[in-house]
Amino acid sequence: MQPKVAVVIPTYNEKENLPVLVEKIFNLNVPGLEILVVDDNSPDGTAMVARELSKKYSVQVMVRDQKRGLGTAYTAAFKLVLNQSDKPDFIIQMDADLSHNPAEIPVFLNKIRNCDVVLGSRYIKGGGVVNWNFLRRLVSRLSNIYARLVLGVPVRDLTGGFKCWRREVLEKIDLERLDSVGYNFQIETTYKALQAGFRVCEVPIIFTERKFGSSKFNLGIIAESFIKVLLLKLK
Repeated sequence: MQPKVAVVIPTYNEKENLPVLVEKIFNLNVPGLEILVVDDNSPDGTAMVARELSKKYSVQVMVRDQKRGLGTAYTAAFKLVLNQSDKPDFIIQMDADLSHNPAEIPVFLNKIRNCDVVLGSRYIKGGGVVNWNFLRRLVSRLSNIYARLVLGVPVRDLTGGFKCWRREVLEKIDLERLDSVGYNFQIETTYKALQAGFRVCEVPIIFTERKFGSSKFNLGIIAESFIKVLLLKLK
């Protein structure tokens, strides 16, 4: 049978980027692919744009009442797709700001035939970052080195947000117990998958900084990751 694929896209003020991203994804003509947009009540009307897109494409829209953080958006979306009667076989997560190239989706789906989780990695051969300044590059590199050393895992890019999951992995890692609000969600979920014995693979990607809107990256994200990584290790 043809596998079903759900692409989860959290949004907050992404009305310019979302239509471009959705069109690019469906132009790939991946059979059985659907998109779930999770919008945190964006003041710019992103949810309205998503609903308009749902009239043309296979797009489901979840609107939350306020901005609660990236991690909780993904958790809510994963719970929704896992509770559907026609559950997806694979769940892809990606940013809405065009920093993740949709053309990599078929690569992920091919790679996951031999893995349980596929991570889009900026820090293996062939990967990289475009349009980041020196400080942003340094912080990202150091954050990954820190998390890798503290947690004792071989993954090169623990903080990346472009991933493909087998459904069984998300069912196993207990979404109810995830407690990361921000970008530490990426570290926490990958670490829990590794702890549960799943096979985690990395494929190279080029991450391109957004053209429209503003980045959600801030000092609070760094602080959360520093503390939560230690707590993950101590659990």
